[in-house]
Amino acid sequence: MFNDLSTPLAYLATRRSGKPRDLVAPGPDAAQLETILQIAGRVPDHGKLAPWRFVIVPAEARDRFAAMLLDAYRQERPQAARLEIEAVESFARQAPTLVVALFSPRTESHIPQWEQELSVGAACMNLLHGAHAMGFAGGWLTGWATYSDIVRDSFGAAPERIAGFIFLGTPSRELEERPRPDLRTIVTEWSV
Repeated sequence: MFNDLSTPLAYLATRRSGKPRDLVAPGPDAAQLETILQIAGRVPDHGKLAPWRFVIVPAEARDRFAAMLLDAYRQERPQAARLEIEAVESFARQAPTLVVALFSPRTESHIPQWEQELSVGAACMNLLHGAHAMGFAGGWLTGWATYSDIVRDSFGAAPERIAGFIFLGTPSRELEERPRPDLRTIVTEWSV
């Protein structure tokens, strides 16, 4: 069983993202989404900078979002083939709820940018935790749009960067496990 909410430890041990293409309605309503976003902000944040922000792309704006993505893709890849264009359109319309997470570095701060980047990653993870704790599933995607200045500029401006597109909804099929690292390959004991 994935995202087992019987105890906090059970949840953390079974947490599993959902594939955005497999997420359907219902997604979180406005009040639930507000709670999820409040949870997203409860992360380590050296200097209390909140070097992140979230942009909700409402359902009624998905066609405009898809058009913006297609325009950006065609500008950056004028030779794009039909299947690429279809993938961009499909990306834009996945899952009932979409939150774009932006890294908003506080360049005037003495806090290193690396620490600010870690904080935005934690905020995105907490956003997923909040959604899963409410019985939804979520998927955090990146890809070409994350690194496109054209796409970024439709949500913000440099030096901001898109940290990811977080899709939320209800799984239409059972979640599947993915390979997890063997602890022997990622954990060592320090010795002098």
